[in-house]
Amino acid sequence: MEAVTWHGKRDVRVDHVPDPKIEEPTDAIVRVTSTGICGSDLHLYEVLGPFMTEGDILGHEPMGIVEEVGSGVSALKPGDRVVVPFNISCGHCWMCERGLQSQCETTQVKDQGKGAALLGYTKLYGQVPGGQAEYLRVPQAQYGPIKVPDGPPDERFVYLSDVVPTAWQAVAYADIPDGGSVAVFGLGPIGQMAARVALHQGAGEVLGVDLVPERLARARAHGATALDLRDHRRIGDAIRDLTGGRGADSVIDAVGMEAHGAPIGKLAHNLVSLLPQQIGAKVTEKAGVDRLSVLYAAIDSVRRGGTISLSGVYGGMADPLPMMDLFDKQIRLHSGQANVRRWIGDILPVVTADGDPLGVEGFATHKLPLADAPRAYEMFQKKLEGVQKVLLEPAA
Repeated sequence: MEAVTWHGKRDVRVDHVPDPKIEEPTDAIVRVTSTGICGSDLHLYEVLGPFMTEGDILGHEPMGIVEEVGSGVSALKPGDRVVVPFNISCGHCWMCERGLQSQCETTQVKDQGKGAALLGYTKLYGQVPGGQAEYLRVPQAQYGPIKVPDGPPDERFVYLSDVVPTAWQAVAYADIPDGGSVAVFGLGPIGQMAARVALHQGAGEVLGVDLVPERLARARAHGATALDLRDHRRIGDAIRDLTGGRGADSVIDAVGMEAHGAPIGKLAHNLVSLLPQQIGAKVTEKAGVDRLSVLYAAIDSVRRGGTISLSGVYGGMADPLPMMDLFDKQIRLHSGQANVRRWIGDILPVVTADGDPLGVEGFATHKLPLADAPRAYEMFQKKLEGVQKVLLEPAA
């Protein structure tokens, strides 16, 4: 089969690799019909290379048709149309029973000290072959895959793999008061969807912050007040001006480790990427630093007694935090990988509702053949041609 594989920093290729096979009774094989490129994939493309192996298959936002199931999978059959969550969870352990599927004790990558295994995402999370491929082996298929109806286009459902549950959890963790205000930092796919979810759930005001004109325009078109970071010397002051002088009730950080405007963090990332792989991995594990400009801005922008929801991926182990401000302002922080399966029961009625209330159809700005993945990654990383969300479509 053809699959998108990692070969080094800013070097992804479409290679011919062996077809996946059933390895465990709880496996399924899915023929992929649509698969997204996530902002988190850009971390692999840029800064998490020390945790990658050449030839790793990327991607964690797939959907498709079940081709084969193992003997331990009774809820699926060949021909079923499914979306595959990015985190691999069993559904029956202590963590899964409490809605913490991203911490699944059955698939935890314990030798790395990490939570549940993820599709297509580094040694830290199990090095499981990902879904930017013609076929995908799905572990824990007795629980994970989400059956969806035939008929509507893939785009109505594919974002159940990651984008919509991550945005939904970001809003839930933000704990926005009824009719309250939320500032969303970063208007990439997760930030855009979080803004839409917040408005759908009754937020009184959504302030979207970014510096890419196309992203700002898109958020504005869907009801958010868009703030161009370049127009404000201190974005916290602008947010206080729009919220009665207090600051936003809640803030969602949908950016994470690769924030713009943090030259020291960027330099550290680039220097680590020049080290031999094993040394670079150890440096990141023990002394890594993130580009924290967005998190600092979130702490500045949230009102006293407010909540910050972290959905952007951070990877540093030696990040300095302004603990005095966090304590003095009585700020609550809630963070973590999305527990995809926890939210599906709430989300499915929304994405299947008449009128498409979250605007999932048309959410992708670019749909490209799987063979064009290298160009798609470059476009997404460099923000070329107005790209905001890419779906790849295998030919199989």
